[in-house]
Amino acid sequence: MQTYKTDINLINEILKGNQTAFRDLYDRHSKGHMLTCLRYVKNRSEAEDVLQESYIMIYKNLEKYDPSKAQFNTWSNRVVINTCLMNLRKRNVFRDFDNIIDISSKLTVNADAIDNLSLQDLTNFITNLPKGYRTVFNMYVIDGYKHSEIAEYLKISVSTSKTQLMKAKQMLQGMIISNDYSQSINYVLI
Repeated sequence: MQTYKTDINLINEILKGNQTAFRDLYDRHSKGHMLTCLRYVKNRSEAEDVLQESYIMIYKNLEKYDPSKAQFNTWSNRVVINTCLMNLRKRNVFRDFDNIIDISSKLTVNADAIDNLSLQDLTNFITNLPKGYRTVFNMYVIDGYKHSEIAEYLKISVSTSKTQLMKAKQMLQGMIISNDYSQSINYVLI
């Protein structure tokens, strides 16, 4: 097996028809892309399907990738996000966007819970948000979209995007600092 030092080398080999190079590119980036899928799609099996669809899109559009505009991982992650959004749109996730139940939490600060929060814990919390909250939170906080872009992608108003983000943050805060979570962290750390 040949080792390629850069993504550009791999891409050049793929464009020449080298299928092994595509497998190497997949192996190099698929774990990170899977985490992106899991942030948008709650079910692991469905996330794996979306990842597969994403890599088909990456392969089909690889000749359009311009390394002078972005690193491959940045470009390919956008493809993955767009594939996740297309998948959610197909299932009409956003049809009743404004009708998501209003969550109100009474928050108490528990610094130990927040200090002991791992990336895996945060990912689990995000995954457990309602689909609308989760999608807007991911797009705005993690993937860097503006509210106007989110509104356009999801076909919602800018104010709905802002409201969903606010509610997602409130719900996450409630999850993170709940007594049950604090106890589970302490149990794991013992």
